[in-house]
Amino acid sequence: MRQRFNVRQRNYIILGLCSILLIMAAGYAAFITQLNINGTSNITSEWKVLITNIQSQIVNGTPEDEAGSPSHTNTTANFSTKLYFPGDRMQYTVTVENQGSIDAVLKTIETTDSNNNAILFEIDRIEEGEVLKAGEETSFTVDVAYNSSTTEQPENLTSDLEVTLNYEQATGEEEEVGNSTNIGGNKVAITESGDGLYSDEYTSGRYVYRGSNPDNYIKLGEDMYRIISKETDGTYKVIKKESIGKFKYDLEYGNENTRYSSIESDYCYKENNEDYKGCNVWSSKYDTLDANLSTVTTMEKNLDLTEKYNLPSNDSYINTYLNNNFYNGLSNNVKSLIVKHNFNIGHVLFSDKLEDTLRTESEYIWQGKIGLLNISDYIKANSNINACNSVNSYNVNAILCSETNYLYSENPSFSISPRPLNDSSEPVFAINYSLRPNNPLHDYTAYNALDTYPVFYINAAVKFLGNGTENNPYQII
Repeated sequence: MRQRFNVRQRNYIILGLCSILLIMAAGYAAFITQLNINGTSNITSEWKVLITNIQSQIVNGTPEDEAGSPSHTNTTANFSTKLYFPGDRMQYTVTVENQGSIDAVLKTIETTDSNNNAILFEIDRIEEGEVLKAGEETSFTVDVAYNSSTTEQPENLTSDLEVTLNYEQATGEEEEVGNSTNIGGNKVAITESGDGLYSDEYTSGRYVYRGSNPDNYIKLGEDMYRIISKETDGTYKVIKKESIGKFKYDLEYGNENTRYSSIESDYCYKENNEDYKGCNVWSSKYDTLDANLSTVTTMEKNLDLTEKYNLPSNDSYINTYLNNNFYNGLSNNVKSLIVKHNFNIGHVLFSDKLEDTLRTESEYIWQGKIGLLNISDYIKANSNINACNSVNSYNVNAILCSETNYLYSENPSFSISPRPLNDSSEPVFAINYSLRPNNPLHDYTAYNALDTYPVFYINAAVKFLGNGTENNPYQII
């Protein structure tokens, strides 16, 4: 794949005093005086807008650059990418510098590509109308991805992209261009306060919706969902707006799918089966992965996280239900949008820092189609970043935080995140205002039945109609 950037340069001529002839004539020829004044004017400004760098970064999977790629000249940037598996995604960051002394404005961005449905291109962080002042630089990204919804070998294995940036001299009257990104083929402004779409400050290239009611409604089939985030791989993480009913995270002893164990080295061990109240881990020893995506068969059991215990042989009841009963009840059109994705399923602890929650959540991963909300997603959905930016601060400011989070509901629900067992209980982190209005993020026993809001990821290649409001939600074209 080749990318070419042609910088259109205009000639600017500054007209100055080249020569002036003044003639003063009197009434008599003998008294004529002629004054000659000669001068020279020079153009001292310079037009010099050029590409100065291009760098590649793996965003997802195992893509590779071809030998010698990427590369650039003053006016052209080139890359060639090897994509091996659906979901592979490479990002190229291109730097454009104004080394001249004339301010430039990006008048138009022209793009053409081969329209190969298996290979997706996305240009971000640059807008028509942006002014590039003399002596400054800007950078933008070009993402190339192997469509994650591809399920069979594509007939066409290549695709080309050409982007032309047309710069002209700025007049000084240009209006300021706000930062934006692409959401389903629509340019959506990036905000820093109130309701709207935010850059995720913890994950570069990820965007999250925040606030009491941002424009993130999307209709899939007959049901309404909310877009939680646009991920770094281009997929969209969504959550069903309405609960599908009350379900237990896991089942107590004696029920089907029980994960009771009388073996002390097992994660869901209980000395007496009468004490068994379900198990809080999302998945089994067969499909739980570590941060490096290697299968693991053990997990820390205690709060001090020093000992490992054997994981159960079965997935949690709610996992099984969502990925069978619920998924099978969806229309084929909706099913075709859902992609298998990584869900973070590590422990959540009570902490004053969101960084701690993100770290422990990501220590264990499950790959599948239907999951539940992460506690970190719930916290990030709040636009009151100062007061509601961690598990502990959320609980301290619970009433205040409930007013600026579109995911707020009085209906208690489980997250996908377990608490360490601590040898005495089987708690899952829940979002529960009705029972604990002043401490809504807390642990709750797995065998309790709470409202359930399915979460899944939809294909990065989707295009949206609508504007994301409740009355005009996004819909898949």
